[in-house]
Amino acid sequence: MILYRKASSLRIVRASVPEPPYWAASTIAPYSARRGAPVAIDFVGLTAAAPKRMDVDVCDDLDRAPRHRIAAPALIDACESAEAVYRRGDDALQLCDAAMFLTSARGALPSNVNQDTVVIIAAWPLDFARLNLLFDDARTRKLRWGVAVPVMYPVTTASGVLRQIAEAAEGAMFFAALPIETDAGARKILADDPEAYELLFHGDVDALHVTAERRIAGLAAELGADDFVVPPRWEQRSNWNGAALLTLAATRMLAMKHDVETASRIARSARIVAQLDKSVERIAAAANLSIVESLDEISVDALTEWLETGKSTFVDHINKQWRLS
Repeated sequence: MILYRKASSLRIVRASVPEPPYWAASTIAPYSARRGAPVAIDFVGLTAAAPKRMDVDVCDDLDRAPRHRIAAPALIDACESAEAVYRRGDDALQLCDAAMFLTSARGALPSNVNQDTVVIIAAWPLDFARLNLLFDDARTRKLRWGVAVPVMYPVTTASGVLRQIAEAAEGAMFFAALPIETDAGARKILADDPEAYELLFHGDVDALHVTAERRIAGLAAELGADDFVVPPRWEQRSNWNGAALLTLAATRMLAMKHDVETASRIARSARIVAQLDKSVERIAAAANLSIVESLDEISVDALTEWLETGKSTFVDHINKQWRLS
């Protein structure tokens, strides 16, 4: 059972550093986190549960929201059918200059889009008829859109299912994975046979999830799409984007258990870059990024090349390895 109730305030959470999978500086929640059934996914917290009853808060008055523009890139969590009915996520877009609008199969696409709006369509639940309608609508309206697959064994880890989603998502900017941690109740619902049940509760599910995430990256390459959620204004040489680039590489190195010590240093460098008072672009133009204390050599080289060309050979190499599942 799902009960909807009014809530007076719009929840806005700000981040000090970019984190996968959305890289958002601000997260806007017009609804409370879990609001789907029978498996309720918290798309921001990246967890799934199977509550018998849910009380879903719905922001009732956006007039109480801050009048200043919300820090970009912002993420608006507007998944599930609550958005199709109340449209609070669509309203929240008006508060943002550059935002990602996260919806799902039961949700609705936004109407208040601008050139910096990125629409993320979460492929959950696996209602292909509904997903195809959303994909077709996004293509027809020429939105900047992509697909995010919540990775939960065994439903969204099977290669056939992933390929079917990818084929339906032709034309998407990105085809990315959302790693989801499931609780015991959700696992019982997801398990479709005794073998899957045994593996979910006693096997190495994390390894299966990483394999599925890498398979999704490989399918993105076949689509000609990026294999991570691309935030708005990704082409800008900002400190935030530079930190996100480094964090993407570090996260994938850690997941592959590839040179963990180096990956940890890169992750630390990413946090430093995100919190710098001065622009890395100006620092590099005036001197060299190596003057920034605590930046490791690999991060300095990667950022310098990225500032000059828009790409990093090192990060591209890690991403290529990630796609070789």
